[in-house]
Amino acid sequence: MPEGDSVYRAAARLHETLAGQVLTTAELRVPAHATAALAGRRVLEAVPRGKHLLTRLEGGTTLHTHLRMDGRWAVFGPGERWTGGPHAQIRAVLGTERGTAVGYRLPVVELLRTADEPRAVGHLGPDLLGPDWDPAEAVRRLLAHPARPLAEALLDQRNLAGIGNVYANELCYLAGVTPWTPVGELASPDRLVTRAHQLLDANRLRSGHITTGDTRRGHQHWVYDRAGRPCPRCGTLVLTAHHGTPPQDRPAYWCPYCQRGPAPAGRHAPLGSRARRAY
Repeated sequence: MPEGDSVYRAAARLHETLAGQVLTTAELRVPAHATAALAGRRVLEAVPRGKHLLTRLEGGTTLHTHLRMDGRWAVFGPGERWTGGPHAQIRAVLGTERGTAVGYRLPVVELLRTADEPRAVGHLGPDLLGPDWDPAEAVRRLLAHPARPLAEALLDQRNLAGIGNVYANELCYLAGVTPWTPVGELASPDRLVTRAHQLLDANRLRSGHITTGDTRRGHQHWVYDRAGRPCPRCGTLVLTAHHGTPPQDRPAYWCPYCQRGPAPAGRHAPLGSRARRAY
């Protein structure tokens, strides 16, 4: 699932292409809104809200979309060939004289009154990249359920909006605890929340969700997607398991030397690998 910084960049591309422009083409290829007449309306703005995208039109209408796992908004210049996937996967088309935004594989395509946006996004916690960011409120929401595993709590958009599985794993590493550590056992939850904001803010205009400060391919993360490879800090092999409950469970990655706390029993390193520690 895209992280909040990816959605932020998608909204920026949509805003650059559509804002202030009159829609010359507008198609919503979903049954509920297939007959919606949006052509001729001016686009006011496209804004992110956590992992949600809100494209606001004149007349008090908002197009609410969510990318979830596979969705994507692609932007093309006039006359440019669309290359985001088969036409059968297109769920929305918003075209202006400046360019065309094409939504591929969007699982959520919803028209609603702008005044009713809270119905779609009002449940979200403080947005890490939004004007409503409030670290104290984010900490309060996280600590409201102190027994909850940290990675699961970070992924709950009702606590703070914008964290996906990459950042959830990396933040656990940076806090020195495993993804299954109860939130209430964190020594400095305020520091964790501040670090989350710093990471997403640093990556909002670049791809890769870089957490190490190293932009080279294969060096961008501390533990995420590094199972069986040495921890960049200590050399111990990174382990992997799953956290959460099906069907919402996700892969977890952690260094058993740098991160303290509970972890599932059993073998977690790829077969044939040997744990190594550098002291």
